[in-house]
Amino acid sequence: MAVASTAGPIETEELVVELDGRPIDTEELEVESSGRVHLLRCGAGRLTMSYRAVVMRVAPVDRHVGAAERLVALRQSRYCPSDALSAFAEAELAGLLDGADRSRAIGDWVHRRLRYELGSSGPLDTAVDSLLKGAGVCRDFAHLTIALCRAVGIPARLVSVYAPGLSPMDFHAVAEVAELDHWQIVDATRLAPRHSLIRIATGRDAADTAFATTIDGSVELIASNVTATIDGSLPDDDHRTAVALA
Repeated sequence: MAVASTAGPIETEELVVELDGRPIDTEELEVESSGRVHLLRCGAGRLTMSYRAVVMRVAPVDRHVGAAERLVALRQSRYCPSDALSAFAEAELAGLLDGADRSRAIGDWVHRRLRYELGSSGPLDTAVDSLLKGAGVCRDFAHLTIALCRAVGIPARLVSVYAPGLSPMDFHAVAEVAELDHWQIVDATRLAPRHSLIRIATGRDAADTAFATTIDGSVELIASNVTATIDGSLPDDDHRTAVALA
C-alpha cells in the first residue's frame, strides 16, 4: 500500500489494517523516490485498510534537479512511451515550445485535447491510448503530459497526491516536470488547486505510484473512499504560474 503522506510535518497519523476484523501487522519501507510503502502479508478474507492523517502545510523547497533524477525522468516507461510519441510531439507541439514555459504549454495542450471522463480508460492504457481515445482520468492526463514532455527533452515524472478541492474526490495524479532545473507541478485536468496538494508517492508513472500493488495472490478491490480537506479556503490557481510541491 502507498497511501501515507510524504509531506510534513505530520501532526497526527493512524494506519489500521484488518483481515476479517482482526488486526494484522504491516512493515513500513522507505522506497527511493516512491515514498512510504506499507507491506502486508495475509491469507484469504476481507481486508480493510484505514489511513488518517493531519498534515501541516509548509512552503515548498525550490530544490535543484539532480543529474540522476534528470536521467531517470527522461526515460520512457511502461505507461509513458515517449519514444513512440517523439515524431508526433515534434510536429504537433513545435509552435508551443518557445520560452521557459514549455511544460505548462504542453499541459495546456493536453487539457484542451483530452476530455475528463470517468471509466473511459483501463488499467493497461498508456499515454498513446489516451491520446487516441481523446479521453481519460487524472492518471491519463498526467501520463500524456509526462510522455510529451520527455519526448521534447523535458524531464517529467508522476506524483500521486491527496487533492483537497478535487471533484469527484479520489486519489489524484499530476505531472512533476523539471523546468529550468527546478521541479514544478503541471496538472492538465485543472480539477484541484496545486497549492493544496499533498504528496504521497513519486515515480516514473502509475506503475511506481499505485495506492495498492499485489505482489502475490489475487485481490479484488470492492470499495474505496478518499477524503481530503484543507483548513480554511482553497487557494486560487490559474495554472499559468510555476508551483512546486512540498
